[in-house]
Amino acid sequence: MKTFSLLIAGCDVLVRDGERYVVRPDHDIAVRGNRIAAILPTGQIEPTASEACIHAEGMLAIPGLINTHTHAAMVLFRGLAEDVPIESWFNDYIWPLESNEEPDDIYWGTLLAIAEMIQSGVTTFADHYFFCDAIAQAVAESGVRAHIGWAVFGHEGEAKLKQTAEFAARWQNGANGRITTWMAPHSPYLCDELFLRKTVEHAKALGIGIHIHCSETPDQVVLSLKRYGVTPPAMLARAGVFEVPTLLAHGIALTAEDIALLRDHDVAIAQCPKTYLKLAMGTAPVRAFLEAGLVVGIGTDGAVSSNTLDMLEQMRLLALDQKQAAKDSTVMPLQTVLDITFRGSAAALRAADLGELAVGKLADIVLLRQDSARLFPVHDPIANLVYSAQSSDVDTVICDGQLLMHRGRLLTIDLARVRAEVSTRLERLSRRAAERRIATYPTS
Repeated sequence: MKTFSLLIAGCDVLVRDGERYVVRPDHDIAVRGNRIAAILPTGQIEPTASEACIHAEGMLAIPGLINTHTHAAMVLFRGLAEDVPIESWFNDYIWPLESNEEPDDIYWGTLLAIAEMIQSGVTTFADHYFFCDAIAQAVAESGVRAHIGWAVFGHEGEAKLKQTAEFAARWQNGANGRITTWMAPHSPYLCDELFLRKTVEHAKALGIGIHIHCSETPDQVVLSLKRYGVTPPAMLARAGVFEVPTLLAHGIALTAEDIALLRDHDVAIAQCPKTYLKLAMGTAPVRAFLEAGLVVGIGTDGAVSSNTLDMLEQMRLLALDQKQAAKDSTVMPLQTVLDITFRGSAAALRAADLGELAVGKLADIVLLRQDSARLFPVHDPIANLVYSAQSSDVDTVICDGQLLMHRGRLLTIDLARVRAEVSTRLERLSRRAAERRIATYPTS
């Protein structure tokens, strides 16, 4: 009888040692079912004790990356909204384009996005999008984890809100526990207080949280003060949103008073720095978030604003953007970057069993090659991971103890078929008609 289901032999392993991340060279990781059963120096576990063995000499094992905020199927529109202001980005491009979508488009678009995420080491993503049964089906088939919320606008009414709650009930703990659901009102600028209160009622009834955009730009704060007399977080608090676990996307324009308010509630903030840089939205006060004790995770946002779903790139940009904004190269040091990327992102999704390679944690493991020229010499493997590694270095991806990619080959997704299916839809999906947009980004 085999003791383990999988043995990863001879790799370097990124682990937490107290409050610090360290790389332990020449270790084996043993997996039993969907959990990590042992991490020991190479040679202490007999390969014959495992049903399968991956020889990973020279590779670096890291926890599966967690994308805390994205719109996965927006890969369908990658490259269609370049070099435009944020108001035009929404009103002239994104929301007209999204009026073309049908459930099958979302299924194939999500599979394409998942393939990209697997290839870049992402094993878990938090999606905020439409036609979510199609998203959940893609997740179930591909083997990844996902936190899924059906995005809804206030003008769509209570019937549509109820539909999104029914999805959440239908798929909660689906795909053998790999799917978690959230309520997902779009934002306080497109959902009024009454609509948000109704959302909270559904979330409480289902025992789930709320994933929502908040304070993405200073102009949104001005608009909220004009409409409601308070900032967006204060409006959300007034509507009862923070009475359930909440994931706020972005928070670029959160004030000191907002941060003080959030620290008293179960709120986490997802950061997507590439989008902020590309759309010239500003820099979020991440150091203030951390100083206040708020949970911060990293996401990619959609591929129309970030062009890729590459979490290694987002990790690097978070550090660089914060240093530049502070005009201080000492801020956002390596250990803080890794803490946000792994522990923070897991905590943002309330996923205590993710974000760390440790005995008893879920077996979401990524192996990175370290033999490229840009990763040599290895004076500091953590510096290499943060500032030198690229998604092309991802060799093997394991989620829930199952191989999703090995030696660069996808095992659960037929990428050629996905690309062919997406290609048949692109001409229809890329038509823009402003009068058909699904919502209107407010400018006053």
